[in-house]
This record gives sequence, C-alpha cells and structure tokens, in this order.
Amino acid sequence: MKLYKILFVFALAMLTSCSSDDETVTINELEGLSKFKEITNDTHTIELYSPAGFLEQGYNEISLRIKNNTTNEYIKNASVEWMPLMHMTMMTHSCPKSTIEKTTAEGTLYKGYIVFQMPQNATEYWDLKLDYTIDGTEYSAISVIDVPASAKRRINTFTGTDNVKYIVAFIEPHQPKVALNDMVAGVFRMENMMSFPVVNDLKLKIDPRMPSMGNHGSPNNVDLTQSTSDEFYHGKLSLTMTGYWKINLQLVNASNDVLKGETVTESNEASSIFFEVEF
Repeated sequence: MKLYKILFVFALAMLTSCSSDDETVTINELEGLSKFKEITNDTHTIELYSPAGFLEQGYNEISLRIKNNTTNEYIKNASVEWMPLMHMTMMTHSCPKSTIEKTTAEGTLYKGYIVFQMPQNATEYWDLKLDYTIDGTEYSAISVIDVPASAKRRINTFTGTDNVKYIVAFIEPHQPKVALNDMVAGVFRMENMMSFPVVNDLKLKIDPRMPSMGNHGSPNNVDLTQSTSDEFYHGKLSLTMTGYWKINLQLVNASNDVLKGETVTESNEASSIFFEVEF
C-alpha cells in the first residue's frame, strides 16, 4: 500500500511538471496600442496602430500588421516600405520617415515612425503608400490618412543660417511630470522633396520658460545631443510645476554657431523656434 502511494505521488508530480513545461507565455503585441486605420487591397488588410490611436502633425510612432483576407492570418515574414505624401495645391512632397522593422522575430507587428511637418487642410491632404513583399511576391496598398494640426507646437520647420532647411520634431516626454524629464527630439534636413535624412553632430539647446509666471525658467536642464543608438537627440528637461511651458530652442553646429533660435533675455522673451508642453 505504501509503495502504491509513493508511485501515485511520483506520477502526479511528473504530470504536473510536464504540464508546467508545456505552458507557453502569450504576449500581447498590441498592448499600449490602438488601431486608427485599415488600408486594404485585393489580398490583404493592413492595420495601422499608434499609442494615441490617431496621427497628428509632428512625430508619430506607427505600428502595423498585415492580414491575409482569405485566411485571416497575420503575416510574419513580410518586407515592408512606406511613402507618405502631402498633396498640396501646387506640389507634392514627403516627410522624414524611418525604415520599418519587425518588432519580434516570431511576431506579426512591424514598427517605424513618420514625422508630418504640416497638417492637412480643406484642400491639401496626406496619403500613405505601403509596398511590401511576401514570399517573393510584391504587393502595394494606398489610402488617404488623417493628419490634423497638433494642439501644441511639436515641430519646427525653418531654414538655418547655413541655408539648409531643417525639421526639428518633439518626441519625448509624452507624459511630462514635475521632475527632471528625459527629453528626446529628432533633427532632419530637407535633401529634396522626397528625402529628409537625419542630421548628425548638432546640438539642440533648450531653455524652458513659463510665460504666465513671469517667464521664469528651471534649473538643471541638459541640452540635447545626438545618441548613436537611435540617431535622435537626448537631454534633460526640468519642469518645476504644472502648467503651460514654452521650451525655447537654439540649434547649433559643432563649432557652436547658432543655425536658428535666439537666447531668452529680459528684452527677448522667446526664441523663434520652440516646443510647447502643458500638463
């Protein structure tokens, strides 16, 4: 009888162990993302996602999945490129954009960013064309997308003293706090109407001010310099209280020559280039 009980406990332990080993952890690829658009063609539906659930003027992180319309299965082995185009009255142009990368090797989610330097209006609009290859077969899909103006200034487009047309985009913090916040921005240049590469080796000086509170500043800010890991510009933004902040900017080159932007003084309350934050 004792031997029977021992064998029973041993068998139960083995079954429990096997069951535990066979369990797979399910990862929700869409956690923190909301779908804002579907683009379809005869064979696939491309689902577009973002953290906010919409696009707006400025920097936008965009994820996508490609669904087979026949099997309803999501594609894991696609190679994807995109081309955003602004259709203006007299011209057409693109904007800064990243390559599209797979989020995880075995997943179905692809990710990149697009920086829309201007919003749509009643007569001018953005569309997004997706070209992708699956198992050697090429496909494409295109659709108009909504890009309204941002509520606060998130992007600056200007010509520097070096006659280069720059686009400086706010990226972080998305959720600012009364603290020393990590700040991230992107700096791009207009090479031509369709090419807007990242600009290297500059510095973005910051001077956050509260216009409604005597235009006071804040301590311990760190100017933004370029990171080799993501090519964006990183620094520290000190926000000492809640409310509306104007983050005055100066873009300078390696020789510390100011390409655009002015120093805030008693007689000059703001720079001509800036970001806005309110929380």
